[in-house]
Amino acid sequence: MRAEPSRRWRVAGAAAGAALLVAALGGTITKLGPWYAALEKPPWQPPDIAFPVAWTVIYALTAASGVMAWLASRERVWREWVIGLFALNGFLNLVWSFLFFRLHRPDWAFLEVFALLASILALIVFLWPRTKLGALLLAPYVVWVCFAAALNWAIIALNGPFVP
Repeated sequence: MRAEPSRRWRVAGAAAGAALLVAALGGTITKLGPWYAALEKPPWQPPDIAFPVAWTVIYALTAASGVMAWLASRERVWREWVIGLFALNGFLNLVWSFLFFRLHRPDWAFLEVFALLASILALIVFLWPRTKLGALLLAPYVVWVCFAAALNWAIIALNGPFVP
């Protein structure tokens, strides 16, 4: 049974709004100021412009995945799980930025990145039986977060220890 077009547009609008909200909040948290500029970074770090481009693609794919998951969930309890898991993921995404960029604690951010990664994997596992395409759309997110974790670790190794 396919959802009527008006429902699909409402769900898509809500997902896009949620993705934009997380992106906007993340943007306010992520400040590439003097502290970040002074960090030694590995030679394989991409240029700074690559990060907003990658995150824009990831947020778009995540929103599309959320729409697919919502529409594929026939029962209210499953839709609540969809909202809860995506909300948890957005929260953990913001926490990483806060720890790294605001508290200047890449070491704490590195520990937190495992919770972020676990939330993405939980989404993939949850979505797989309902929408395989929706689950697969999260694969670039997993790859990017693994890359970010490796970069995070390299920054710790090159600059640590970090103390309050």
